[in-house]
Amino acid sequence: MGTVVWLSSELMFFAALFAAYFTIRAVSPELWDLETAKLNVPFATVNTTILVLSSVTCQWGVFAAEEGKVGRSGSLLNFREWGMREWFALTYLMGAVFVAGQAVEYVELVHHDVTLASSGYGSVFYLATGFHGLHVIGGLIAFLLVIGRTFMARRFTHEQAISAIVVSYYWHFVDIVWVGLFLTIYVLQ
Repeated sequence: MGTVVWLSSELMFFAALFAAYFTIRAVSPELWDLETAKLNVPFATVNTTILVLSSVTCQWGVFAAEEGKVGRSGSLLNFREWGMREWFALTYLMGAVFVAGQAVEYVELVHHDVTLASSGYGSVFYLATGFHGLHVIGGLIAFLLVIGRTFMARRFTHEQAISAIVVSYYWHFVDIVWVGLFLTIYVLQ
């Protein structure tokens, strides 16, 4: 229950960022036309797809945890035999690729003179995507903690499965927020 309450407060935080984005957009529509033309929509679409698919791998890890299957029971190449660790490790890798993709996009935008201080657009773009990126990094840390905990424990318990489920709630939330940001920033422009 605490996780749901906390995620609700996070939802309010991101709602404020969306409100700022739409407010500044309404005030400076000509700025939006100029700045959004610099976005690399195909790249962002691929990056978004990676993050969304990471929710699928995360959920498969949860299913494995609920079955008490902490590690793989067969070959690493046989994903049907994977346990929570393998699915969460893949989710971690996909999340890390997403963060790296965001960094690449930031470098490209700075090269095109879109910075935090360059305009209202730059400010809300970097605040919204940057805070989201920090939340993704927080999720990556949580995956490492859950995976590490399974190596430290003598046996996989119900409490560890609950930890995996709670981390998945957070990860799915972060993914849903990104879908909203992606639609707002890259699709609506």
